[in-house]
Amino acid sequence: MNSDSTAGTGEPTAVITRVAETQWHAVADDRVVGRGDASRRPDGRIFLSIDSWHDTVFDQLAAAMLTELSTPLYTVVDEVDADLRSAWERAGFATRRREWEYLASTDPHDTGLDSVPTPADVTILPVGAAQEAPLVEAYKTIRGEIDAAVGWDCMPAEVISRPDGAVPIDPARYAVATRSGQYVGLLRVATRRRHARIELIAVRADHRRDGIARALLARVLGTLHRSGIDTMSAYVNDANAAAVALFDGIGSSRRAGSNLELVLR
Repeated sequence: MNSDSTAGTGEPTAVITRVAETQWHAVADDRVVGRGDASRRPDGRIFLSIDSWHDTVFDQLAAAMLTELSTPLYTVVDEVDADLRSAWERAGFATRRREWEYLASTDPHDTGLDSVPTPADVTILPVGAAQEAPLVEAYKTIRGEIDAAVGWDCMPAEVISRPDGAVPIDPARYAVATRSGQYVGLLRVATRRRHARIELIAVRADHRRDGIARALLARVLGTLHRSGIDTMSAYVNDANAAAVALFDGIGSSRRAGSNLELVLR
């Protein structure tokens, strides 16, 4: 698709072209003055991004993309970026949720988690010690419970499903809480050099409010610290009161910022 529009004073006249299935360019005076991208996430949702210095070019790109894509459509903006948020709102997007980014030390003396007890009837399997079959079963059970409540797409991270619907889960990234031989709590972590990202903490519905999530986090952060990883980060849905309380309760944690997920339905 090509479209010509005249921008306001001091802004370029751009031609919008769809250059690939998921990419659009805005060209003025033989230069690319804006780019739009649509990416499909593992959960099937389409997220948009637009890069342009000019409001009018942004609006042109957004209009072209929305004409050719089916709703619902999503985007994510830094909450402090009022201009970008306003640009998406001009295109019809509205805030769906807020996600806090937490940063913290992994040192148990800083976190205050060194004295956190593990419930008497719970055993924590460290990262990499879980067996794949019961891990997958626990993941599916917990995901089903969350889907039936707030919806899995409210979680900050997703596990890619294969075309046959199977869920590939790598035990090397999971710590597990077990009770009476069952996997009842999961924590997924990704590490890079001296930093770790907590991607998922989830506990089966009938085992919540027993301190399992806190015990999992205490064990994993302590192990990360002993292995030379100094800091951790996590994204937490503002509407998830239990998760917010968990990360607010870490002695060394601070909210480093927040993202807004916007949607056009």
